[in-house]
Amino acid sequence: MEAPAKRMLIVENDPEVGTELEDFFRLLGYTVTRTGDGDQALQLIKAQTPYDIVLIKRGLPGHDGLDVLREARRNGFEAPVVMLAAEEARNTQATDVMPDEYVTGPFDAEELAARVRALLQRFSSSEAAPLHTVRIGNVEIDFKNRTAHRNGEVLHFTALELDILHYLIRHRGRTVNRKQLLRDVWRISPEINTRTIDRHIASIRKKIELHPGEPIYIETVYGVGYRFSG
Repeated sequence: MEAPAKRMLIVENDPEVGTELEDFFRLLGYTVTRTGDGDQALQLIKAQTPYDIVLIKRGLPGHDGLDVLREARRNGFEAPVVMLAAEEARNTQATDVMPDEYVTGPFDAEELAARVRALLQRFSSSEAAPLHTVRIGNVEIDFKNRTAHRNGEVLHFTALELDILHYLIRHRGRTVNRKQLLRDVWRISPEINTRTIDRHIASIRKKIELHPGEPIYIETVYGVGYRFSG
């Protein structure tokens, strides 16, 4: 069986450039959605549309490309993002959010396609890599055998706590929102409003943090969710 076509979102407000990109990547076998509006791009992403990769222009009217990326990451969007920008725009990029690739114009379509393939391969390999034993400070966790130790002494995690921690580590460095955890770990509707997640996070912190009240591994991103920074 052939692998399903990769799903790409192109956000480019120049109709000529947008059409050329769309036609080019369609010819390469991608399933392409295109918009020239940052607000619409956010709506598409927030609708949990499962894009595999996004190409977005740095300078968009309304919501700038970096604004869209920032909001998308806050909402748990994990797919790789390629920012298309003029050199001067790249030099004035924000420091709190970074695309996975920056491509400055004028760009060569074949080179852009090569970068897209490399990004998709990198993300695919990262997701497929097994996560068995992890050390967090003086705590060692064996996810394969579902055991944990601190300085040789057994630590007791519930199965759900291990699943939550595993998920956070898998998304290391990225903010994971509560909807993601409900959907991907609890396997229940992300529309359910519950603070159970926060209680589980507090319990995990007591086991891995030296000072649970001032965590350094599982950070709270206020109003959004959590980020593993170990």
